[in-house]
Amino acid sequence: MITSPPFLGFPDRLADGRMPRAVIFGAGHGSTYPGKDSGGYTLAADAIRAASQDDAALVEHWDVDLGGPLFDGNPVSCIDAGDIPTTMRDNAGNRARIEAKTREVLALPAVPILLGGDCSVTVPFLAGFADHGPFWILQIDAHIDWRDEVHGERYGYSSPMRRASEMAHVAGIVQVGLRSVGSARLTDIEAARHYGSRFVTAREVHAQGIEAALRHIPEGARTVVTLDCDGLDPGVMPGVAARTPGGLSYTQVIDLIAGLGRRGRIAGFDLVELYPPADTDGLSALTASRLLVNVIGTIVRQV
Repeated sequence: MITSPPFLGFPDRLADGRMPRAVIFGAGHGSTYPGKDSGGYTLAADAIRAASQDDAALVEHWDVDLGGPLFDGNPVSCIDAGDIPTTMRDNAGNRARIEAKTREVLALPAVPILLGGDCSVTVPFLAGFADHGPFWILQIDAHIDWRDEVHGERYGYSSPMRRASEMAHVAGIVQVGLRSVGSARLTDIEAARHYGSRFVTAREVHAQGIEAALRHIPEGARTVVTLDCDGLDPGVMPGVAARTPGGLSYTQVIDLIAGLGRRGRIAGFDLVELYPPADTDGLSALTASRLLVNVIGTIVRQV
């Protein structure tokens, strides 16, 4: 169900019977920790959709980020399928529904684009690719998300990369934008390094450019991108629960996305941890909307 107009006014199906190249869907809840309230995250998908509306009439105009119109002069090939039903604390049920929807989109075949939700939705999203591996993960985040469990919950927002590392269809993980402190303990850092995760700090990207991250992705690799909004600097993305100075810029993130498209293929994308109650003048939703435009434009241009 969508309570705002769909992203950029996209249809929920292509009228001429064509299969879409990409399918957007939202999921407000994943696996919520005991005593926590994930309700604020349910506002994120529609906040992003609402922020896109000023550009809905401009889809055929030249987009400077993309070097041409969004769909590169071709008909619209992305749909907005709305939100799947999720319920706070129905953790297992939410995971099952997110994974099933991801599998459904991949079967079309199309590239799934998930709008969270906190980053616990990333676990079932990645699980949905079980029959479509191997692929690499590029995580954009301030934190490594490698806790094994928190308050007995193994699928919460502190654990998605730990769970991803256990998936046979994941070939490798690159984590970029890291800085400051989070829930990670020394044992979590050691576990991530033992697995072989590539850490790329925000400081390294600022000093060396996006190649500091892209060099770890093999040429020709299929990559699923998981973008935690706190990976960006709060100057452009204030609407997060854990504001952390020194994050990636908008330009660095869209350059990473474009670089992945040139290096291989983006097989899936999720945007998580946008927290509208903490946003400032809708800036975060607008930034997220523009990031999503860049993802769609990159996917459309993939061979």
